[in-house]
Amino acid sequence: MSRTKTVFDTGTTPVKRAAAGQPLFPFVDLKAQFAAISTEILASVTSVLESQHFILGREVEALENEIADLVSCKFAVGCASGSDALLLSLMALGIGSGDEVITTPFTFVATAGSIARLQARPVFVDIDPTTYNMNANQLKVAITHRTRAIIPVHLFGLPAEMDSILEIATVHELDVIEDAAQSIAAQYRGKPVGSLGVFGCFSFFPSKNLGGAGDGGMIATNDPMLADRLKLLRSHGSRQKYEYEMLGFNSRLDELQASILRVKLRHLESWTAARQRNADRYRALATEYRLDRWIALPVHPRDLVHVYNQFVIRTHQRDELRECLRQAGVPTEVYYPSPLHLQPAFSYLGYQRGDFPEAERASQEVLSLPIFAELTEDQQRTVLAGISKFYNQ
Repeated sequence: MSRTKTVFDTGTTPVKRAAAGQPLFPFVDLKAQFAAISTEILASVTSVLESQHFILGREVEALENEIADLVSCKFAVGCASGSDALLLSLMALGIGSGDEVITTPFTFVATAGSIARLQARPVFVDIDPTTYNMNANQLKVAITHRTRAIIPVHLFGLPAEMDSILEIATVHELDVIEDAAQSIAAQYRGKPVGSLGVFGCFSFFPSKNLGGAGDGGMIATNDPMLADRLKLLRSHGSRQKYEYEMLGFNSRLDELQASILRVKLRHLESWTAARQRNADRYRALATEYRLDRWIALPVHPRDLVHVYNQFVIRTHQRDELRECLRQAGVPTEVYYPSPLHLQPAFSYLGYQRGDFPEAERASQEVLSLPIFAELTEDQQRTVLAGISKFYNQ
């Protein structure tokens, strides 16, 4: 006997449901994305395979130029991952042992990890409870004579408060490295993220708004000397074979990834618009289902362009809601279940529970809903109907 049955959401379209706890659709549907562009992707990959040129060739150079144009920077340098983009940026600035770099504890581990890998000290400041980005008002008290740089994170696709951050950085002569891993094509008051600091760091991890078929990263800058230094560092510090001007490491974006990303870049604008439409639909459905009493929706300041790498709601009953949705076949994710200052890897920094209360609260209350470009209205209704059922049962 089949365990599959048909159920109905509050709309009119039947939704196929598998056994309890099995997702009705993916959290990120990369197969749907590929199906729409498979001919373009396969042609591009075949061209690279026929050329048999795989490292730092024409595809990488072309992608670097296209990303530089997208983010309004003079230069962009490809590398092996978004994590390496942060690491290379810090290395290019000469940051190392004894230095301090200020960032947020509510982010992916690579942000602070890149600082620690260079024997510098990550210094955390708390987040704004509505944007989840760095609280610029707390920056000044974190600055010491050892501070060299600030790494704000444009989390979930929403730009950080860059005017205040840049003003403080200028007064204290600090470099700003933008962690824009989740925010390609986002804008801060008319300016692309990644163009505001000394460096803008991007990730092409497959689930990103612009994702490859594996890892990849990019660093944007307007400084020609720093761009040249990045290119040296990503290739073992070598400009000519077997000659090494400095110690770098191997962090090169390969031609296959660049060719795939160039195809996807042509669709980024429409995918971003689809994510934004889906976000607007979630808001409309939340009103329709009268969920404003129970959940907080993402903020979207009018002077910022939010690209919704994640659509993050907030509720005091996060874990119970997530389990209810899982049982109903609705996929969700938690970014991030524990702030970095409470992770064992950073225990040596000496931070304690309670030091960054907003980051700690957020880690217990945030829940990400599916927001990929191909998400249908019926799928979104299924998500919101599941949330409504939880609060009204």
